Amino acid sequence: MITTTDLVKRYNGVAALGGVSLDVPAGSVFGLVGPNGAGKTTLLSILAGLRAPTSGTVSIAADPTRIAVLPDTPRFDPWLTGREVVELAGALTSSDIGPEAIDRVIGQAGLADASDRRVGGYSRGMLQRLGVAATVVGDPEVMILDEPASALDPVGRRDVLDLVRRARGRATVVFSSHILTDVQEVSDRLGILHEGRLLFQGPAEELMAGRVGPAYLIRFRRGRDAAVPALESEPWVDSVESRGDQDLRVRIISLGEAERRLVGILGGIEASVISIRPEAPTLEDVFLEIIS
Repeated sequence: MITTTDLVKRYNGVAALGGVSLDVPAGSVFGLVGPNGAGKTTLLSILAGLRAPTSGTVSIAADPTRIAVLPDTPRFDPWLTGREVVELAGALTSSDIGPEAIDRVIGQAGLADASDRRVGGYSRGMLQRLGVAATVVGDPEVMILDEPASALDPVGRRDVLDLVRRARGRATVVFSSHILTDVQEVSDRLGILHEGRLLFQGPAEELMAGRVGPAYLIRFRRGRDAAVPALESEPWVDSVESRGDQDLRVRIISLGEAERRLVGILGGIEASVISIRPEAPTLEDVFLEIIS
């Protein structure tokens, strides 16, 4: 559905994108992650047609009227009501959108009680919700979402994630987010952008497989501080990280050695251990490993 080839974008000679080649299959949810300044907004703006690349090509296999874009800070004419904003967005894409569809997307965005208020009085989070409603009202074939949940509370974030999840298979979604757990939850394909270069793209399970070694999360009643140097001195331990007031996260190199020796080491320092449980790597773990 979306393909770019050797996409380059320079600002005053500085490369924001350095040869990005994307391949986003139709019906997929493509989560784009990267640190600040990685080039995510530049890339999405080029896909949306809001900026021109310095070189390279972009191809989107959808009619422009079926492509919807949500910027990271949506803005609307303040004298319009929320309903009028959504009606206008719908009218720009189709003449067949009736009041029932308008009511449905406004309700899904959590703005039913504020739909007749002028948006000049909306909060930042309400404007974000309104942007989501205006994006989906035309039932787009492609959605390009830049940080769609950045200003939302936990309930609003859940609403946006549910919307993205429902779109899978019916629309192609490309969205960026700093909330890596959100990306991991709803994406079937991932892209990691760093310093303008695409370090990885592909299925989520391919990214997670074999990247980060196994780990244990150990909860202590006492003896946590003494356990840190004892574990760090072991050759089969990769790293030891404190979590909160009671926990240690121990990343290991050899699972067999850990199974044989971990309990004995904790017993040797007479630590009082509440629990030991294996911990699967997260997207954040893999992301930090790749960009480092």
